[in-house]
Amino acid sequence: MPPPDAAPPHPYANLPARAFWRRAVAAEHPSRLSGLADGLPSLAGARIATAGSCFAQHIGRALRAQGLAWMDHEPAPGFLGAEAAARLGYGVYSCRYGNIYSARQLLQLFLQAFGQFQPAEAVWTRDGRHYDALRPTLEPGGFGSAEEVRALRVAHLARVKDMFLRLDVLVFTLGLTEAWLAADGTVLPVAPGVVAGDYDPARHRFHNFRHAEVLADLTAFMAALRQVNPRARLLLTVSPVPLVATASGQHVLVATTYAKSVLRAVAGEMAMHEPGVSYFPAYEIITGQPSRHMHYNPDLRTVSEAGVAEVMRHFLAATGTPPATATATTTTAPATAAPVPPPPGFEFCDEVLLDPGGA
Repeated sequence: MPPPDAAPPHPYANLPARAFWRRAVAAEHPSRLSGLADGLPSLAGARIATAGSCFAQHIGRALRAQGLAWMDHEPAPGFLGAEAAARLGYGVYSCRYGNIYSARQLLQLFLQAFGQFQPAEAVWTRDGRHYDALRPTLEPGGFGSAEEVRALRVAHLARVKDMFLRLDVLVFTLGLTEAWLAADGTVLPVAPGVVAGDYDPARHRFHNFRHAEVLADLTAFMAALRQVNPRARLLLTVSPVPLVATASGQHVLVATTYAKSVLRAVAGEMAMHEPGVSYFPAYEIITGQPSRHMHYNPDLRTVSEAGVAEVMRHFLAATGTPPATATATTTTAPATAAPVPPPPGFEFCDEVLLDPGGA
């Protein structure tokens, strides 16, 4: 027998069971998988903000349900009920910014909030009504004037700025690499003409972000956030929800694989090399072979409530933050009434408007 301090015969000899597919995956029932995200920092007592693609809504709702300090930083007026408030974008994310599908969109939101970027195309019109081009679906029917849109955006960005200054952790879900850009490079949350505005090939262009671009945008965002909030941490996830539609010219299945591969690679690289950045594998939990696609609804796109619950089971275990005994939702903005969560199963998603017949 070799002495206790002898080197192993090869680098894999003494690795734990979690390092081997047969032992950690093939031999386990999906409900018994564990240790997928060991080492994440604790969220106990942290002020947690959420943003990102549609799947991020489920994470925010689950955090609130578990009693963690989820930030509702742009709360709804007291006269709105839960469903009406959710359909107007309140309580869905930590501020009323709607879906943020890409890293560039997140970076531009931060720069706007701190007065470092002013989109040239800020207001869209349709049938005499006016829409915020960066949040076009938040007010069905639009507003009566462009001035009203701009005034509400100023108030909104003030809440966003304060959120960035106060948060301890931002949970951001990367969703898409495809985007439509205005002439000045502003990322639009949905293609012009779908909700409002007019599509003009001379002013609007399709762009599919590459790995290097997404990595640069996230790195720039984290550097900017640290300048104003040195304690801030970033917890990245990748949405397991496939694309509704693609303008890349590829089959939507191929386009989805490209997008998720790029985003997953960037998230992993950020977590490995950027201090204060972590990755949680919600994408793997839902899409990995062990799940056998059982966490999707019949449309093979949206994630079931059971799937969300499975993601949160791993999330709570990884962060070492067991459910609190009482609700601890944090509302740091002035509110006229206690915040009310969106109704179960509610999902606010601009992207589905690209194929309304399939929603």
